[in-house]
Amino acid sequence: MAEIKNYTLNFGPQHPAAHGVLRLILELDGEVVVRADPHIGLLHRGTEKLAETRTWIQNVPYLDRLDYVSMMCNEHAYCLAVERLLGIEVPIRAQYIRVMMDEVTRILNHLLNVGTHALDIGAMAMVLYTFREREDLMDVYEAVSGARMHAAYYRPGGVYRDLPDSMPKYEVSKWKNEADVKRLNANREGSLLDFLEDFTDRFPGYLDEYETLLTDNRIWKQRTVGIGVVSPERALQLGFTGPMLRGSGVAWDLRKKMPYEVYDRLDFDVPVGKNGDCYDRYLVRMEEMRQSNRIIRQCIDWLRKNPGPVITDNHKVAPPKRAEMKANMEELIHHFKLFTEGIHVPPGEVYAAVEHPKGEFGVYAISDGANKPYRLKLRSPGFPHLAAVSEMAKGHMLADATAIIGTIDLVLGDTDR
Repeated sequence: MAEIKNYTLNFGPQHPAAHGVLRLILELDGEVVVRADPHIGLLHRGTEKLAETRTWIQNVPYLDRLDYVSMMCNEHAYCLAVERLLGIEVPIRAQYIRVMMDEVTRILNHLLNVGTHALDIGAMAMVLYTFREREDLMDVYEAVSGARMHAAYYRPGGVYRDLPDSMPKYEVSKWKNEADVKRLNANREGSLLDFLEDFTDRFPGYLDEYETLLTDNRIWKQRTVGIGVVSPERALQLGFTGPMLRGSGVAWDLRKKMPYEVYDRLDFDVPVGKNGDCYDRYLVRMEEMRQSNRIIRQCIDWLRKNPGPVITDNHKVAPPKRAEMKANMEELIHHFKLFTEGIHVPPGEVYAAVEHPKGEFGVYAISDGANKPYRLKLRSPGFPHLAAVSEMAKGHMLADATAIIGTIDLVLGDTDR
């Protein structure tokens, strides 16, 4: 008789479906997964250690690079932590801007996830559609911060600057003639809020297109229904948050349960699945994009009617206006001290969390009264989800491991930190 034994397969770290540098060591019985051992740390950024040698403000751009698909949401949790240690109030307009940009970020994140998850499983066209819409939202990022991805737009005390009154426009070139440019710039003639409002008008129609391509697609359902099932009790035990937890039927959302900024003033629903499989988690993310669209519309409406400051007027925390700085010695000193020494944060410790697109992203910060954090601990939403891969993949086929990695919505930058 031939001796039959399990064999071990290396999945990643350069696998196209491994979403970054994930390395899974799969123990297979034929084509059935017996055990999946995720190896992390290949993208170790050392953010928590680097933070101890940078001032509180210099750390903001490091947060962008954790989950490099949900940049501003990472910054948000960090800024909330610093603000709680400082005991400062954020102007209401800045709170609305933050919430609006958080929801823009949520749509960006879910578009990438739905597109690439479908791509992993073999639906090639999907990613072309989702990236078309990401392009518009990347332009919004660029308009507010100057960067398409790593925005560094939030600051302790508010946001870096108010929303711009104009959008960047396409120009005639050897690739685009005048007629093309006119068509492309049609919705860019007004302010950023006008452009975003136009996007929110169009977006539900785009979501319907995605639904047509995927939701009732029988191959998509064969690949996702009943795959990677997690019961609500087990999801809570494993530390799941976000769509991974809500897909299992637990209606836990920090925006509702522990509201921060102005979420308690806004009208939106929390979508919940019931089967806890890959398909339900996909449906949860699709509905979350519709709800984010609703929130953005409410924020646009409020921001149009209510001008005001977008960062605290405490010049020990936020820089003074340039006009004041050039006319007043005191303000010049504030400016100089702020950008050379940074903020001195009172001693204490704090945990601040936001409902990040992937789950609960938390920042636990300890200050010893200096201008740098004494210690920063980041609670990454992807880490517990990745830890559950073995449990979710056990007994499934090798091809289903790809569907499970896709449904987790992994970004290794924030898992490895």
